[in-house]
Amino acid sequence: MNQQVQTFMLKDDGQIPNNPTLPVIVYKGVFKDHPDDIETTFNRHNWTGSWTGGVYDYHHYHTNTHEVLGVKAGYATVFIGGDEGKQLELQTGEVIVLPAGTGHKKLESSADFEVVGAYPDGRSPNMKKKDNAERAQTLAEIKSVPVPDKDPVYGDEGPLLEKWKK
Repeated sequence: MNQQVQTFMLKDDGQIPNNPTLPVIVYKGVFKDHPDDIETTFNRHNWTGSWTGGVYDYHHYHTNTHEVLGVKAGYATVFIGGDEGKQLELQTGEVIVLPAGTGHKKLESSADFEVVGAYPDGRSPNMKKKDNAERAQTLAEIKSVPVPDKDPVYGDEGPLLEKWKK
């Protein structure tokens, strides 16, 4: 597995909270030669509850769990962090870890675009859209999500454990 890791923080834009303490992590090219290994690898490292499909074309986030997305096929441009966030080009074999509260939305993709998604300990994600109504509760939920014990790609070692130190 060859890889380059990128991390970045996102600010709360008033509608999408993002995560105040944990960075987004992007593993470039990690499964480039073996995209069919993505789901098995996530599951082996206790990122379960996995599914295969696309990314919604509207801003959404989860306050009760972190999420990992691995690109199994194709490519997409995704917006991470809300309207003031970052646009990312994701290709086959790349993985992105979204800490709880991080907004994400697909802008465009190839016809064959497919991701594998999973959650630490198989948590079941809630679905939140741009909304200020439950702000205090939303921020409290995000802060209470525990840091996973394992990196979804490397297990007992890896960038997530280094970048998300408790």
